[in-house]
Order: sequence, then C-alpha cells, then structure tokens
Amino acid sequence: MVHSGQEKRPLKILRVIARLNIGGPARHVIYLTQRMNEGPFRTILVKGAEAEAEGTMEDLAEKRGVRCAYLPELGREIRAADDWVAFWKLFRLLRKERPDILHTHTAKAGALGRPAGWLYRWTTPGGRRMKVFHTFHGHVLRGYFGPLKSLVFRWMERVLARFTTRLITLSEGLRDEIAGLGVAPAGKITVVPLGLELAEFAAVEEGAGGDFRDSVGIPHGAFAVGIVGRLVPVKDHETLFEAVKLLIEGGLDAHLAVVGDGERREELEGLAKDILPAGRSHFAGWRFDLPGVYRGLDAVVLCSLNEGTPVSLIEALAASRPVVATAVGGVGDLLGRRGKGEGGGLPAGGWEAAERGLMIPPRDPAALAEALRSVRDDPEGARIRSRAGKRYVEARFGVERLVADLSALYQEDWGLPDG
Repeated sequence: MVHSGQEKRPLKILRVIARLNIGGPARHVIYLTQRMNEGPFRTILVKGAEAEAEGTMEDLAEKRGVRCAYLPELGREIRAADDWVAFWKLFRLLRKERPDILHTHTAKAGALGRPAGWLYRWTTPGGRRMKVFHTFHGHVLRGYFGPLKSLVFRWMERVLARFTTRLITLSEGLRDEIAGLGVAPAGKITVVPLGLELAEFAAVEEGAGGDFRDSVGIPHGAFAVGIVGRLVPVKDHETLFEAVKLLIEGGLDAHLAVVGDGERREELEGLAKDILPAGRSHFAGWRFDLPGVYRGLDAVVLCSLNEGTPVSLIEALAASRPVVATAVGGVGDLLGRRGKGEGGGLPAGGWEAAERGLMIPPRDPAALAEALRSVRDDPEGARIRSRAGKRYVEARFGVERLVADLSALYQEDWGLPDG
C-alpha cells in the first residue's frame, strides 16, 4: 500500500490490453483484474475492440465481476487516425485516474500505452511517481512480418523499453529471446509465468475419446491430432496439414481437428481440402468445452513460428495429453528443454523427446510427422511425458501464484514491504 504520512491507500493499477480476444492474454488480465481489486490494490482494466473472427472473452470478464473501460479505437490493426485517438484517450484516462502503476499487455497496448504514460509522467504534477510495466505475452519482432518491418518494430521496442520501469516475459526462453533481439538487457526483464485455472483440465482422464469426436465426425478408432488457437499466419497451420498428409500416406488412420477461428479460417479450410483426403480435416471453430476437446485428442500440436508461453499446451498438459511443439520462444521451458537458438538446434527432419513433450524445428512437416508417429507407436513414453507435464503445470501455472508474483513485484518497485 502507498503510505502518505499516516494515510494508507491501495496502489491503483491501470491495466491496458488491446483486446479481449479469445486466448491466454485475455484470461491473464481478467484473472489479475479480478484478484487485484481488493486489499492493497485497485485495478481498472482498459480494453479495445476485437475483430469479429477473433471471438471475445467478455463473458468471462462479466462472470468474474470485471468491468472494462472501453476504447473502441484501440485494436489490433495499425490505423494512424484511430491510434492517435486511442493515445490521447489513454493519456486523458491517466490524468483522470492518476494511477500508481501503468501495466500494458501485448504489443499494441504497449506501443500506445507507454508513450501515453511517458507524457503523463512529464506533464502531470506527481506523475513521475507512476511505475510502468509491460508484459510480452509473445512478440511480433520475428516471424510475423518481413525483415524491414521487423527491424523497425525492434527499434521501437528498444525506445519504449527506455521508459519502462520493468519488462516482463512469461518464460526464461522468451526473456532470452527478447534480450537477444536487443530490446533490453536481461537484467531489466523479469519472468512471471502465466497463471490459469486448470482444475477442469486436470480432471480429464487419460486416454482419448468422448463427445468431441462425435461432434466433429472423427471415428473413435482413428488417431486424432488437434491444434487449438487463433487461425493466424504465425501459427503455421500449413506445416501441420502437410505432416498429417505424410501420416496418412504412411498408412496411419489420422484425422486432424482444428479448434479456433481467425482471419485465415476460409483460406485454411480450402488448403486442408487441397492437401488432405476428404473427410480427414475437421474445423470446429471456437469451443468453450475445452476439457472435452482435449479429451477427444490423441496428440496436441503447436507448430508456431514464435510463441510466448502457449496456453493451449498448458491446458493440454494439464489434461494429460501428449504434445508436439516447435522449439521457439518459451516452448522449451514449458516442455523441459531450453532452446539453443531459433529451432532449438534441432536438425531438419529431426525431433527430440523433452521431459514433458516432443519438440521439432519450425516449418518441418517431416519432423512433425515422425514425432506424431512416435506418440502413436510409443504410448508408454507419451504417457510418462504427459504425466510429468501434468505435475509441472499444476505446480507452476496456478492463478494464485501469478497474483502473488506480481503483487511482490509491484510492491518491490514501489519500495514497499511485500504484503
């Protein structure tokens, strides 16, 4: 708490995210806002507009009693006019609320929120006491755009880091990647892992089956491979399509389930029809019975070109599912194998068994197919890794741990005793 003479008052947090689209960052900020709105903290959550295909987690916010300040101009796309309006609205909101902490989440919120915070601190009496935090839930500094645009964004992040009190990543691997890209020295970056509610996933029994297969048309004897998340370029669904094709050509009765939605939905449905035999790909859209979804899958895949700490893998591990994932960002930390540069040092066509899952290089359908075949052919090895993963995520990724970590961090940077 902030002490002023004999007065004690809670620390006020202005938490900003570009949008509450379906995914890990939205859950992260909703859980934090709900739990850091009493005792030593008060929190205001600011959000922008979601695109229609992204879905929204506003229902979860309402269930948790989280009310949001809405800035319709704040969204994913770069639009100069809207971004300028969103910047000034954030600045005026800072002037009105006079928070002790500004904490931005995701790239767009950080790109607008931190300059607004800088202007507030230098133009408002008492504003310089405000601390500024930014969380990288992943990044767009490599893999999203071409070389020139990526270089510009890296330069922007270096500038923004200079007036950020502390940068936060979700894993050691992501911290090392951000530091390696020259955004900030590793000493300025603190690792605070995700915190999620995992009890429903942990209750899923071992062995695949259940209603999800019936709902999308996957035969119960088939080998069901699933991917859960946004349908966007960085997720590289094409690699998975090609890998499943190789499995089928090798004689395996494999089916693909794509759970999620996004800007590439129509394009990816067309690609799947071109690449895979008829009836082998199943697009389920957004599903809110995710424990049941994981129950229906024999293996969960993540083939992204970069990642922070992927929520789909945490949920899959909590549900005792075998996972296969690219060695990028924070994935190696999650699965028990720290990366050795982009691709984890894995050779083309090669895969490796980590403690809690199998890892492959990016953009390598052959490696992905071989890793998936190993899941099928070595069920005992897959079971051992899945059980290790379940124990790991239950111990490390709870919501209460997240709240405790950030509470300590905020109070440390304010020079206050923890608790």
